[in-house]
Order: sequence, then structure tokens, then C-alpha cells
Amino acid sequence: MHLAQYNIGRLVAPREDPAVAEFMDELDRINALAEASPGYLWRAQSDEGNLTAYHLDDDPQLIPNLSVWRSVDALRAYVYRSEHRDFLRRRREWFETLGRHYLVLWWIPEDHEPTLDEGRERLDRLKTNGPSPEAFTFRTVFDPEGVPT
Repeated sequence: MHLAQYNIGRLVAPREDPAVAEFMDELDRINALAEASPGYLWRAQSDEGNLTAYHLDDDPQLIPNLSVWRSVDALRAYVYRSEHRDFLRRRREWFETLGRHYLVLWWIPEDHEPTLDEGRERLDRLKTNGPSPEAFTFRTVFDPEGVPT
């Protein structure tokens, strides 16, 4: 089994606005850092190399992120122990606060490529039911067999 992660963020301004220019300018570098990280397997991307052109709910400022990793530990190391951590600390400069749940994790078969719709459904499940083996967070992790860790 592999770990899928989906998260959303709503930019504080349109992508072309100077308020989010630093985020947009650094996005390719941060994505390259993910791709070079141990345990990284795949990420959804458009022709631009990221998903910033994809609009959720017809909102051009609401953007998704979807990736696949070998394990929770591999994803956690990238998110919290790489240079990405510094980027994450500044998220309130570039993104609105969306509430408690903006990221969801779940296990997928090794040969499965998750979709944005699947990620959205998992995030909705997390918001509705709380953490479960089908939709969880870094704080409440389940192993591939559905056992809390």
C-alpha cells in the first residue's frame, strides 16, 4: 500500500497578485524538493507542472495538491523536516485559513493513481466523520490495515 495525500488552499489574492508572488515563484522549487525526497512516488500536475491552474468550485484562488508517498514517515519528513517546513510556516502569508481540515491522508493500492475527485471525497469524509482508516491526518494516523498508530 502507498499513502495518498490531498490538501487544498485558498490564496489570499489572485495568482498574478504581488501578495502571492513569492509563493508562486517558489512553487516549482518546492515541488522539485518533494520529487527528490525519499519516499516520494507521484504528484498530480497540469501542463504547468503544478495544479494552480485547476479551480475547485470555480474559484480561481482555491487550489488543490495531490501526491503519493511510500509511507506516512516519508511524507512527514518532507513536510516537517525539509526546507518545505519553512515554506509551510509562512502559509498564512499566502493562504486564507480554511478551518480545521484542509489535508487528508489515506492508503491506496500500489497500482492505483488517485484523482482529485477522490481526494475531495476523502477530505469531505474526514470533515463529516473525523479521522478513520479511510481518511486521516498526521495527528491521527492509521496503518494500511486500519489500525491506529
